[in-house]
Amino acid sequence: MLCHLTCLAGLVVPFGHILGPLIVWQIKRNEIPSTDAHGKAAVNFQITVSLALIACAVLALALWVLCIGWVMIPVGMVVWFGGLTLGVINGIKANDGKECGYPWAIEFIK
Repeated sequence: MLCHLTCLAGLVVPFGHILGPLIVWQIKRNEIPSTDAHGKAAVNFQITVSLALIACAVLALALWVLCIGWVMIPVGMVVWFGGLTLGVINGIKANDGKECGYPWAIEFIK
């Protein structure tokens, strides 16, 4: 559970949404068996969310020339809120001992 909810660290610390799950996963993966799978899933998803937000920012800047870059701002907000929401939902699932999964997460760590 802790790996999923550490995505909330991004609200306080820049890149905390990646560093929080990564640190907890590295420390606790040998102690708690389910933490290895949950930690990998959380880190992979947060990296995917970060890449999507970077893509939204680049597109917004590129499309600003055409005066339609503002369209990417709500898209980025939806991506950010979705990442935050799915982190909390999967943290609750992990606490209940259920298998959790993230949609559209790129598997960087196997």
